[in-house]
Amino acid sequence: MHALALALDSVIADTRPLWRDWLDDAARRTHVELDVPEDRIEAAALLDERLGDWRPLLERFAADRGPVYVRPHGDTGTVLRRLHAAGARIGVFTDAPRELADIALAHAGAARRVEVVGTLDEVLAALGDGATVVHTRDELNAAAAVYHSGHGAH
Repeated sequence: MHALALALDSVIADTRPLWRDWLDDAARRTHVELDVPEDRIEAAALLDERLGDWRPLLERFAADRGPVYVRPHGDTGTVLRRLHAAGARIGVFTDAPRELADIALAHAGAARRVEVVGTLDEVLAALGDGATVVHTRDELNAAAAVYHSGHGAH
């Protein structure tokens, strides 16, 4: 069984605009300066210090506004459905907080096909040796073509 580790933001749904707007909204609501690093894992640590329990705020904001920011890509959805149906294991890696990643996957229509979500290291550890890392939609299409040609599905 083949495994694919997909980059959330460049393959399935770009969560950065929603993240940035949430940061602006959170700063406005809490009156706390939220000049955080681009790396969202580092940003999360800083938010823990400055805001405390910020994750429910992000989750609510993303759930309310997700449909505006996250649109399914029909071609990507089709490829994911075909891969999943053919038995491929699919993981998604991101530096986004899990709450944001889960909402993006749901709105993109990919959540049911994804086995694991986390950092690249976490996803690769869960999927095991030999997982193909996919950074772009073009790479996803190429990996799917190789997968399907090797399994007799065209």
